[in-house]
Amino acid sequence: MNFFVIYLGNRCVFRIGDFLRHWYITSGKKYANACLDIFERLDRTLAWKINILNIFTPLYKDYSLIGHVVGFLIRSLRFLVTSFVYAILFIFAATLYILWLLIPPYVVYSIFT
Repeated sequence: MNFFVIYLGNRCVFRIGDFLRHWYITSGKKYANACLDIFERLDRTLAWKINILNIFTPLYKDYSLIGHVVGFLIRSLRFLVTSFVYAILFIFAATLYILWLLIPPYVVYSIFT
């Protein structure tokens, strides 16, 4: 009988640890990979890195003064808009992940109150 109680206690602790490992570590890795995939797909459209690398390169290879100025202004504007979009998405993803992390403590708190 004593072995049975020890075994159940051991399995209970193991399953709680397994759940916490799955909830926080495994899902955190999967969520981070999903967010990075979204940012990579978005970068193919918005081209943040390309705009910052070519900020002083004129658009359409127009090397006149107007081409340099217009190219710089358009790339700067695209860089600012893209940075704003990335910041909003990052804040949304971080908030969603923090809420995900707070679900188990909230459930435990709700059970005991």
